[in-house]
Amino acid sequence: MTETTAKHRNPIARVLMGVLVFQLGIGALLVLGDMQGLRLPSFGPDAPRLTEPVRPGDQRRTFRPDRDRPVTQPARNPGELPNRLVLTQTDGTTYRLEGGISAGDADRITDMITQADPRPETLILQSPGGSVADALALGRTIRSEGIATQMLRGEFCYSACPYLLAAGTTRDIDADASVGVHQHYFGENTFLPAAFAVEDIQRGQAEVMTYLNEMGIDPLVMQHALSTPPDQIYVLLPEELERYRFTAPDN
Repeated sequence: MTETTAKHRNPIARVLMGVLVFQLGIGALLVLGDMQGLRLPSFGPDAPRLTEPVRPGDQRRTFRPDRDRPVTQPARNPGELPNRLVLTQTDGTTYRLEGGISAGDADRITDMITQADPRPETLILQSPGGSVADALALGRTIRSEGIATQMLRGEFCYSACPYLLAAGTTRDIDADASVGVHQHYFGENTFLPAAFAVEDIQRGQAEVMTYLNEMGIDPLVMQHALSTPPDQIYVLLPEELERYRFTAPDN
């Protein structure tokens, strides 16, 4: 193995080790919960609200998209975003893709993209996230169709939305846009036996890491997602978006 190859693989190896440790810890808590009827504990202090600005080292915010939006000055006021993704043409081959990502959206939006006239060349994104499976499936459509992704000043892309953002053949992210990640929600252990819950976590994380690698994104971004609970969001700074290859160095 060359030195370059070793350097390229080491970050992925570190992420995989972190994922394994995380899964073992969650598995132990889930087994304990199944045996004793306990709920998973909440770790650490409450994060500030999303309306408070972020700064290096202070990037976790409470995640309640129905209540708060980031402290930004968007170029336009989208009003209340729909619960499902909506595709609308804005100018020529540029389209907006906005709203929550609901189950079934991947197939529905894929049909709209492939039937659109003119065909989309750029998608402007804004979404609080939602279904990870649909985000990954739709992201692969975006990539296979050769579509670029874009984020405008003051707009946001959280939770599963960054997977759509990652799919762009090019990614244009305004420095004042807000991109955030957190743990995926797999349900509470009161609904799933521990073994099945851990299996879901493992499968979901493997799918996400494979997807990020396909899209050219550094899987080390998962360290922030895995350490941020589902009711919080970790807002990536512009330098982190560059570090994890969401943006190019000259953006």
